Amino acid sequence: MRFADILGMASGGMWRNKTRSILTIVAIFVAAFTITLTTAIGAGVSTYLDKQTDGFGAPNLMQVSVAAEDDGDGPAVYDPKAQTNFGQTVSTLTNADIDAIAAIKNVDSAVPFEGSSPSYIQTNGDKFVLSSQQLVRGQTVDVVAGSAPKEGAQPEIIISPQYAIALGFDTNKDAVGATVTLGVSDPLQQVQTVEAKISGVMNESLLGGGRLWVNDTLQDKVTAIAQQGLPAEATDSYFAAVLYAANTDPETMTQIKADLSDLGFQGMTVEDQIGIAKQIFDAITTVLTVFGVIALLAASLGVINTLYMSVQDRTKEIGLMKAGGLSSGRVFSLFSIEAMLLGLWGSVLGILAAWGVGQAVNQVAAESFLKDLPGFDLMLFPLASLAVIVGIILVITFLAGTLPARRAARLNPIDALRYE
Repeated sequence: MRFADILGMASGGMWRNKTRSILTIVAIFVAAFTITLTTAIGAGVSTYLDKQTDGFGAPNLMQVSVAAEDDGDGPAVYDPKAQTNFGQTVSTLTNADIDAIAAIKNVDSAVPFEGSSPSYIQTNGDKFVLSSQQLVRGQTVDVVAGSAPKEGAQPEIIISPQYAIALGFDTNKDAVGATVTLGVSDPLQQVQTVEAKISGVMNESLLGGGRLWVNDTLQDKVTAIAQQGLPAEATDSYFAAVLYAANTDPETMTQIKADLSDLGFQGMTVEDQIGIAKQIFDAITTVLTVFGVIALLAASLGVINTLYMSVQDRTKEIGLMKAGGLSSGRVFSLFSIEAMLLGLWGSVLGILAAWGVGQAVNQVAAESFLKDLPGFDLMLFPLASLAVIVGIILVITFLAGTLPARRAARLNPIDALRYE
């Protein structure tokens, strides 16, 4: 008997009791649907986060700050050099600290992170609150129109599409090259203005945190106003610094972090920042996948029950096949294939349903809560992942079918023919 004949007999046997088979397929469908959706979410989020990491550039860049101290059971000891940021006391870096960071082995250079930001931005109309940050050497942004602010050029800023609309520009291209006025508060809370050119318009990103980016020239002007009249010891204070590693191999980056820790600092790369978000999403998808696996294990019990019932219903038929010369191995293959067909139907239907739901969710998400994050497909369905899901379900249903298949293969043909 050829394999095609066995496959045809297995398919016919599977549909002999349609209700029982359909219920088993539905159970596998639910498991496949759940696992596929969670896998798709994981793939979508991971792909977007990887794009964010690659698109931000500067893999050798590391942000450095003073390491947080363990407060223990009591209040923290007062540090006169610490500053208050967003209601929290933050220890700051000095120029001497930055020199010490730059002297670490495999560090090319280190520069202070200027934290001053304008209070508002305007063209000729309303003023809009903004938060900005200097785009340091090596960093990149996802530009929609124009270009990123150039280092050493005239004061430049890159804005988001939302700001372009708010500032009265009809299109993103219309905003490129326009001059905006930035209001900066000095230490006496008197607002002084600085003019800057819009170098381009950028897409929002997770790493950007809603900030706009400025070049070094504009940042220097903003910082000068924000620190105007302050004593030298007050200006020699930075919330963070940026270092550039000589190379980006894991051993070097790990050693730099260890050396920073020895000096009382902590370093974080862009990949580290993305890694935190990845861990959160991975934990969520893992929990959801566990539910899918539980459903799949429950479905495998349904496969066992369905095939045991099938063997019982077809006992005489099995006896006739074996009496006609069909080997025990062929009988085993017949019921094993029947189990795998149940898994194939359930997994394929579950994947197709998940794909359809995923496309609908992606469209709704792109038009609603993800509209400010272009290029973020919440669910992706890589063919390799789908093939793995089908393969795993086929293996599990095959294993589930081995017990009833083994029972069928071991039936004595004479006893089977006498079965009532």
